[in-house]
Amino acid sequence: MTTFVDRVELHVAAGSGGHGCASVHREKFKPLGGPDGGNGGRGGDVILVVDQAVTTLLEYHHSPHRKATNGKPGEGGNRSGKDGTDLVLPVPDGTVVLDARGNVLADLVGQGTTYVAGQGGRGGLGNAALASARRKAPGFALLGVPGQAQDVVLELKTVADVALVGYPSAGKSSLISVLSAAKPKIADYPFTTLVPNLGVVNAGSTVYTIADVPGLIPGASEGRGLGLEFLRHVERCSVLVHVLDTATLESERDPLTDLDVIEAELRAYGAGLEDRPRLIVLNKVDVPDGLDLAEMIKPDLEARGYDVFEVSAVSHAGLKELSFALAKIVAETRAAQPVQESTRVVIRPQAVDDAGFTVEHEGDDLYRVRGEKPERWIRQTDFSNDEAVGYLADRLARLGVEDALLKAGARAGDGVAIGPEDDAVVFDWEPSLAAGAEMLGRRGEDHRFDAPRAAAMRRRDKQAAHDESLAEYRGFDPFK
Repeated sequence: MTTFVDRVELHVAAGSGGHGCASVHREKFKPLGGPDGGNGGRGGDVILVVDQAVTTLLEYHHSPHRKATNGKPGEGGNRSGKDGTDLVLPVPDGTVVLDARGNVLADLVGQGTTYVAGQGGRGGLGNAALASARRKAPGFALLGVPGQAQDVVLELKTVADVALVGYPSAGKSSLISVLSAAKPKIADYPFTTLVPNLGVVNAGSTVYTIADVPGLIPGASEGRGLGLEFLRHVERCSVLVHVLDTATLESERDPLTDLDVIEAELRAYGAGLEDRPRLIVLNKVDVPDGLDLAEMIKPDLEARGYDVFEVSAVSHAGLKELSFALAKIVAETRAAQPVQESTRVVIRPQAVDDAGFTVEHEGDDLYRVRGEKPERWIRQTDFSNDEAVGYLADRLARLGVEDALLKAGARAGDGVAIGPEDDAVVFDWEPSLAAGAEMLGRRGEDHRFDAPRAAAMRRRDKQAAHDESLAEYRGFDPFK
């Protein structure tokens, strides 16, 4: 059964905004008291947040589809809909978020670091919010905007100070088990370690983490063995420790050749690993032949510029010296890192010549309008309501879309598409719609508000006529 997962594809969908409400206030003796439709609620976001208690992406391997709740629609009486609940997804420290094309969207390092993977949709405005001096009684409301949906890839890169690398069965798991409190699986066969193991080491006043990476073999950077799957776990480490087996039973292997092979794989993988500080650990010196081989090759390794330590995970020989040497390098690396500044707000003002949309001529008498505002307005429009369509025409005209179409060469009857190819609204363009108010007149006014006044006048005239007829019948002239 899979217990460790460090790469998953996650399908996230934020909540959609609730629709606005088109309502008219009614009460006794005041049947048409003005618009009182409330706004729709905002859809919930999908948020990734770093949680130190989470160490694997296993949960999302079994349940890759995640969706936040939608906002509630508005109601009459100026009651706004409830906002959708944000969906918070805990991820391990060191999680990298990529899009479907492999572009990095976020690198989540540090407790509490967050990234909004799906933005909730806006709630639609009710007709009360759309009312103005010119549009006193809107008979429509705006629809809620659908929430953002996308597929993201989560990759876990272990956050550790020291990484142990080497051939399978070199003794990396035994070494981390005696340096820290970690309890990895240890056995006398290759590829015992199938997942990275983390341990915490205390060396004087320095506390650092150490990672045991599954064994590397020739071709690891190209996907052979487990190397390509787990090499990314050494990218964040400050120090690389080559664990060389001085008591190997394979006749075609020796520590110097193993070192050259692993270094070649690290260079082939890239990611800046060639610049990391390195230490050499000659392991298994408790074996007589291993001690002899270690003393034989140590001068050659030191001639290459390496610091070499002869250790034994069984007898604990050389472990104290190794632990403090690693602590010194880790402390120096931490001190050399720049001090992180407090979070700054970066303001990027819009360019003065940025219209907020573009118009492209795609041939066959079709023009496509792209832009955040036009595309959002399209999604908010109820095309079954003529007044809502007219309101959209006014908004597009004020934004300058109609003028841009004229400059692009559009003529009456040409097709205009607003939005991307797979989700666009297409209509035949009529220049007379450039100022919808001119075509529709006083759009938004509700003539029903004139009906009570007219009915009252009719009742008054009818009563006056009745009184006059009654007076004539009785022979009484009330005007004398």
